[in-house]
Amino acid sequence: MSNLLAIVLPTFGLIGLGFFAGKLKLLGDRAGDGLSDYVFLIAVPALIFRTLATGADADANPWGYWVAYFGGVAVVWSVGMWLAIRVFKRDRREAAIHGFACGQSNTVLVGVPLILQAYGDAGAVPLFLLLAIHLPIMMSVAALLIESSGAAGRPLEVAWRLAKTIVTHPIILALAAGVAAKSAGVVPTGAARSIVDQLAATASPCALVSMGLALKRYGILSDRVPVLTITALKLILHPFLVWVLAFYVLPVPPVWGGVAVLFAAMPSGINAYLVAARYKTGETTSSAAIAVSTALSVVTVSGWLWVLGIV
Repeated sequence: MSNLLAIVLPTFGLIGLGFFAGKLKLLGDRAGDGLSDYVFLIAVPALIFRTLATGADADANPWGYWVAYFGGVAVVWSVGMWLAIRVFKRDRREAAIHGFACGQSNTVLVGVPLILQAYGDAGAVPLFLLLAIHLPIMMSVAALLIESSGAAGRPLEVAWRLAKTIVTHPIILALAAGVAAKSAGVVPTGAARSIVDQLAATASPCALVSMGLALKRYGILSDRVPVLTITALKLILHPFLVWVLAFYVLPVPPVWGGVAVLFAAMPSGINAYLVAARYKTGETTSSAAIAVSTALSVVTVSGWLWVLGIV
């Protein structure tokens, strides 16, 4: 648990920095909005492009592994949206944020160091195979769900607006550019690689500071029941489903299955708040869910490490 705390505490440090910067009026709401826009429009697309363009090729068939992980994502995302609409009476746009928070894992800040520490070099290949598609898929689905939820009008008009959104959306553009660069064997080098790397490196810290400012604005104790529901779906149901699929349903090697379970056991990722801030819906719930799930993950992830026989 001490190793997990060493990984989780820096996350809270950056969130706390943003929170107290807002409390002390060093940074205001406009700064938080500007930071979230910067991360969503520039830093995260740079991170997606770099991940896809420079990722390693798979040496093994990862389909069962991916199905096990994203099967769990599909279930908790659907359950989260259903509860948001039916129980918590939220509209479909905010329900998409609830579902996204249930399925989106904090990979860069918590997942990568923890999984590599747990499995060492044996876990590197499955970890980075999942990383290569996790963020692009999750962000793209979230954006499309929200855009389609707000669409109204004749079918052809709706289809045209959605198509226009897809071809101009920064996440979709980054996804397409990364896949194209990888397929063509064009890897950024020199000054171009340095620019992409530096932009990608700013995504997590800027997003966490922005979320700290949001917590100051919206509060961490508000919307408690939806926040605790999202936290339970993310920390308990998601890894449980992946564990069942990877170890008892699909032919996934044990180390690969363990990596998938730990990946699913991570707390809600910061991208849930970034999407919420971008579309101005669900900011209160998403920011609080990220903070609460990160705090409780110290206990739940330790439990999953025990289940997997690592501790």
